[in-house]
Amino acid sequence: MEDKTADWEVFPCDSCGATLRYAPGTESLTCPYCGHVNPINEIHLGADELDYEATLRRLAAAQPAGDDEIVIHCDECGAAYRLEDNTHAGQCEFCGANVVAETRQHRQLEPQGVLPFQITREQAETAFQRWLGRLWLAPRGLKQYARHQRKLSGIYIPYWTFDSESEAAYQGMRGTYYQTPERFVTEVNGRRQVVTRMVTRVRWTPVAGRVSREFDDVLIEASFSLPRKILRRLNRWNLKFLKKYNKAYLSGFKSEMYQAGPRQGFQQATQIMEEVLRADIARDIGGDLQKITRMQSHFDDVTFKHILLPVWVAAYKYRGKSYRFVVNGQNGEVQGERPYSGWKILLLILAALGLAAGFFWFAENSGMLEQIQYPYQSPMMYP
Repeated sequence: MEDKTADWEVFPCDSCGATLRYAPGTESLTCPYCGHVNPINEIHLGADELDYEATLRRLAAAQPAGDDEIVIHCDECGAAYRLEDNTHAGQCEFCGANVVAETRQHRQLEPQGVLPFQITREQAETAFQRWLGRLWLAPRGLKQYARHQRKLSGIYIPYWTFDSESEAAYQGMRGTYYQTPERFVTEVNGRRQVVTRMVTRVRWTPVAGRVSREFDDVLIEASFSLPRKILRRLNRWNLKFLKKYNKAYLSGFKSEMYQAGPRQGFQQATQIMEEVLRADIARDIGGDLQKITRMQSHFDDVTFKHILLPVWVAAYKYRGKSYRFVVNGQNGEVQGERPYSGWKILLLILAALGLAAGFFWFAENSGMLEQIQYPYQSPMMYP
């Protein structure tokens, strides 16, 4: 298979010769120097699907890559992305560690689709500052430190999407509530009495059946560079605006290479699909309670695609620890890690303890505690 990812295309400006860059939220490339605008041709919505099994066989039979590619590789977080603008060293965009370019062989599937940036760097930085402003118990000076340390970098993150015709055969139990009388002994006015009460019990009935569902675009991250908890929270993607892959949308941005291959991605997708099927089975069993004792899933006609999704990313170090955040390049949603101020937490605890102590002191000296302890005391009730 031809190593297409190694071919990094450059889009020169017709006016001054500088490299054009994709302008977020548009369908054009612009020159950062003279302002020349060049429309992106052949705009197509949607992306081609690949047959999962056939693609795995093709990858297994492919010859080793013959061409080397210069990439940035970070030993700290594992990120790997293509270089541009003759950059050979610097800081990792994902964790802030120092990195140096190295020459490596890479054989990767070319993306089938790309979701272009809609949020500019300025809009992303504004969203990030608002997010910082809502952080409670953040260390003093964190906002200024994060604002001035470095700018956001626009990076396309690799993902997989999977489609599948699925079916699951199951065996289980259906639980139905019913009421039954139960006699028990109690003491009333010092005398033992036998009384009857209604008790809720469950009647279990064996069941078996089959459910089916068609899955479309089960989204799986193909990157380990950012914590999974951040990427999983950054899930409000509208894939209806996905475009057929065009390198023009990548001009001026970095593009990360996928680290989890399609086989590994499908394993994660099956876990997600099986959880959905379990919920379908529970609804199919019906009743008040459900137990699934056996479940056998099948996934047929599996297709997938490799897509790139846009994020603005930065990492900042605070007191020797790296904190990462991302801004969704489509809608401006912010997710990230944040430090806490130990002094602010301690002061908050001391303030809470002081407030509680002050309340009890006031209550004790004002007689409030006696009123709380004896709310019904009066000369008429207690002569």
